[in-house]
Amino acid sequence: MNFSRPGAIDLSALKQPPARPGQPAAGGGSYVVDITEQNFQTAALQASMDHVVVLSLWSPRSPQSESFNAMLGALVSQYAGQIVLAQVDIDANPAIAQALQAQAVPLVVGLVKGQPVPLFQGTVEEAEARRYFDELVNVAAQNGVTGRAQPAGEAAEPAEPEEAEDPRFAAADEAFAAGDFDTAVAEYEKLQAQYPADSEISERLAGVKLLARTQGVDLQAARKAAADAPDDLEAQMLVADLDVSGGHVDDAFDRLIGLVKRKAGDDRELVRQRLLDLFTVVGTADPRVATARRALASALF
Repeated sequence: MNFSRPGAIDLSALKQPPARPGQPAAGGGSYVVDITEQNFQTAALQASMDHVVVLSLWSPRSPQSESFNAMLGALVSQYAGQIVLAQVDIDANPAIAQALQAQAVPLVVGLVKGQPVPLFQGTVEEAEARRYFDELVNVAAQNGVTGRAQPAGEAAEPAEPEEAEDPRFAAADEAFAAGDFDTAVAEYEKLQAQYPADSEISERLAGVKLLARTQGVDLQAARKAAADAPDDLEAQMLVADLDVSGGHVDDAFDRLIGLVKRKAGDDRELVRQRLLDLFTVVGTADPRVATARRALASALF
């Protein structure tokens, strides 16, 4: 199981003011933080590059989700920093709930290298939650994520100096941070023309294009439109985009490969190109991409 770079998923589309670290949750364990739209980028996405983050989406309107968070916090403390529980109040942070396609709470989603890993919806017993968490830690280790978080309130050890940002990306990154996806796309396209063999540019470009296509889209309306018009290319491709953004990669690939089988000519080529773009977003080393490539080849020939 592999994960693509964090900038290529819909969670990164959450616009941030200057980020600040996640705050220890009131009454929570030492490895429990409260996540908001303001600190999501640093306290959740970036943190998941070093150690496992488990997002627990809850609502103060749901008494069971509060008691469930308390159980999860106690469980997470037993992992000694391998996992941080990141609590998200969906009433106060609706953009996070939308990005994760939350339909009900409690909803628990893992984050590894910035990628969402759906775990379970609703409450489960502690033993079952532990099984999910054990598997998530194993998956993270397989993908090189083996760090441990500092307990809340403890001073972290001095961090290694971060690698300097590539200055080529400055203009595109500035536009992206401002929410100007069209300009970001244009800047990455200029770079791609200059450096056609640079895979990082291709990945960034595909990721920003995906964000531009899905920004502000009503998920339920998009799904209904696709269900009502199974041969409408734009409707089907939009739902595939949303599925990749939400971590439902296989569903997205299956939808578009099915469309390739039913279409011909320019329509088929349009869908094929969208699939290739999504392959780049997910990451060419991801085994799901390899499987989908074989299925696409079979559909084409």
